[in-house]
Amino acid sequence: MFSLRRAGIIPPARAAARKTIDLRIYRNADIVWRMARRDAPDPPDPPDRPIAPAVFHILIALADQPRHGYGIMLDVADRTDGRVKMSPGTLYGSIKLMLESELIEEIDPPRAAPDDERRRYYRITRAGRDAARKEMARMAALLRQARVTSLRPEEG
Repeated sequence: MFSLRRAGIIPPARAAARKTIDLRIYRNADIVWRMARRDAPDPPDPPDRPIAPAVFHILIALADQPRHGYGIMLDVADRTDGRVKMSPGTLYGSIKLMLESELIEEIDPPRAAPDDERRRYYRITRAGRDAARKEMARMAALLRQARVTSLRPEEG
């Protein structure tokens, strides 16, 4: 867990009144912003904040069926036509944080999978599905806002 007191964001006298929050699924930019604004209120719970793109891609990959890590990597590359290629460090670092945040869970391999016995399979949890839906709603609202500006794609 990321401690606001240990990071020097909350002075020790006020630290007891504040809770320790988990910022690991936030984007790095959100964490840096928070550290720069020491007098700002605590950020909202993770579902109200944007989640890291890698985490969102993993949640999408696990939405319809359980997969092993390499299968997630292949699914993300396939869904994005190769534009997003997750490195093993990004993938497994994100999976570790998502397991700790209970967005996904490790399961036994499916019986029909004659894969390598070392592969670990993961599935999305209810909390992970809720977080993905909230992120989709946040992105849809942002896209609606962008469409009413001069940023909309050229038509015709």
